Amino acid sequence: MDRGFLSMAGVPSPAVAQTADTQSAEGLSDAQIMLRVKAGDDAAFEYLVQKYRRPMLSFMYRMAHNSAVAEDLAQEVFLRVYRSREKYEASAKFTTWLYRIASNLAVNHARDTRHQRPENTVSLDEPDQESGLTMDLPDNSLTAEEAIVRRERLAAIRQRVEALPERQKMALIMHKYQQMDYRQIAEVLKLSESAIKSLLFRAYETLRVQLKEFV
Repeated sequence: MDRGFLSMAGVPSPAVAQTADTQSAEGLSDAQIMLRVKAGDDAAFEYLVQKYRRPMLSFMYRMAHNSAVAEDLAQEVFLRVYRSREKYEASAKFTTWLYRIASNLAVNHARDTRHQRPENTVSLDEPDQESGLTMDLPDNSLTAEEAIVRRERLAAIRQRVEALPERQKMALIMHKYQQMDYRQIAEVLKLSESAIKSLLFRAYETLRVQLKEFV
């Protein structure tokens, strides 16, 4: 990820931030580390960026299906975290606050670009430029025919997930791909756990019916 956004926010570059004693963050909760950011500890902010950078990219990619847009949105999330540092209160888990910012940003982006076709959409099988890993790891033992079927299946899943109602899609992505539990998702979306269970049930049932030919 291009780290220019750190300097734009007034944060020292990673090379400078890493000279600080980031090891002191060990043993602290993310909320405690964010309170240090609030107090002016820029190395603590860099620690959180490093820790949540990849999960944010993954979350935004699955929301936008566009690698460049996902990177821009992830950068914007961290910009908003930094700009909101003085207002931060550790009344909830840091991840709840972080994903609430991310989900609001993703929903706004989806609404603003609903009628636009993405120009730089990448395949779920396309390797990440940094890690070399794919968003959904391919099986190199597949034959050419099996690989085509798999690619078609992934494309169908992506299309069906994208077509889900906004809250269902958000809950499903957090649950399946971010490994968040019902309580965490409920806190992010400001809904009850029973409402989240209902959203997920409807989302998974819709996908099960629509994708039964691929099962």
